[in-house]
Amino acid sequence: MSEEKEIQEQPRTRRKKLFGNRWIVKNVPYFLFLSVLAVIYIYNGHYADKTIRDINKVSKELKEMQYEFKTLKSEVMRRSKQSELAVAVASLGLKELIAPPVVLDDSTIVNGQTGN
Repeated sequence: MSEEKEIQEQPRTRRKKLFGNRWIVKNVPYFLFLSVLAVIYIYNGHYADKTIRDINKVSKELKEMQYEFKTLKSEVMRRSKQSELAVAVASLGLKELIAPPVVLDDSTIVNGQTGN
């Protein structure tokens, strides 16, 4: 009877040792594969965060450049008005015309042809 107990106890102890040395050694490649996947997953998360930070940085720079463009454009539009130009060129001694421009007409040219 004691022999029967010994025989029955041996398989039970093998069943209890689910994670034995042989099982671990046998599954080392699988563990390495899972480790590589974990490293790739972590790297991908960091890369995504970096990309989002770069996008936000470039977006901020773009908004600042758009504001600067609009400011400069409005300044150019203001300076190109006739009244502003008259004030700007007054220091050079130029004056705004009061009389309309005179059209010069050559009497020898008739309908675009010379009278030779």
